[in-house]
Amino acid sequence: MKKFEYMLPYPPSCNSIWRSVGGRVLLSKAARIYRENVIAAVLSQGPPPRLAGRLYVLVYVSPPDKRRRDMSNLEKALFDALEHAGVYLDDEQIDEHRTKRLEPSKPGSVIVRIFEERNRS
Repeated sequence: MKKFEYMLPYPPSCNSIWRSVGGRVLLSKAARIYRENVIAAVLSQGPPPRLAGRLYVLVYVSPPDKRRRDMSNLEKALFDALEHAGVYLDDEQIDEHRTKRLEPSKPGSVIVRIFEERNRS
């Protein structure tokens, strides 16, 4: 089993990553900036692995403050950004994931641990 770990910026909520413009649905500016920041963070930690096997992902979230937040709203932007950063080919590869909330810490952050199993049953 291969394991990869990334320290990443805090993601925007799923509720804010899409915008409707002229009848088209587009990635919001906040989501585009987040994606660019994740790509830079991944590249700063070495070349992305381009994982092709089945994945298990652990996500540790440190929100920027104590406001109430739905942790599941953060996963879409995070998983899509990791795909665009070249960590894996498609977020469809994720068979299981768990998210744990940590204590708030400005400006907020995420630690992602990705485990690849090539022949998972």
